[in-house]
Amino acid sequence: MFKKGSKLYSILTGTCPRCQQESMYIEKNPYYLSKVYKMHDNCSHCGLHYKIEPSFFYGAMYVSYGLGVAFSVAAFVIAYVLIGTSLKTSFFAIIGTLVVFMPVIMRLSRNIWINFFISYRKDADKKTKP
Repeated sequence: MFKKGSKLYSILTGTCPRCQQESMYIEKNPYYLSKVYKMHDNCSHCGLHYKIEPSFFYGAMYVSYGLGVAFSVAAFVIAYVLIGTSLKTSFFAIIGTLVVFMPVIMRLSRNIWINFFISYRKDADKKTKP
C-alpha cells in the first residue's frame, strides 16, 4: 500500500507522480516557509513538467479545504471528545492545529491534486518524455 508505484507513496513523500524518483519540491521541509511552494520545473529523471498548465495548482485549493476540514474535525474529536475540554478550548485547539499544520496541508493538497492527473509509469525515464 505504501510502496513505490502507489499513489499514496507519491502523495505522502512528495515525489514525482510519474517516476517517483525525486522530490517535486526544492526544499523537502514544508516548515521552511519562504520555500513552501517552490517546486522544480521538471523532474530530472523522467522530464515530467509539474506545472501542467498556467495556474494548474489553483485546483489544489479545493483539496486544501477538504484537508483543513479533516484536520479540524480530528482536532475537535481529540480535544472535546477524548480529552473532555470545553467548547472554547476545543475551538482554540482547532485554530492551533490549522496554524501548525498549514504548511503540511498545503503540500499534501498539491501532491493529491497532481496525482489526480498523472499516473505512475514503471518505465518512465528520459527516453519516454511525454
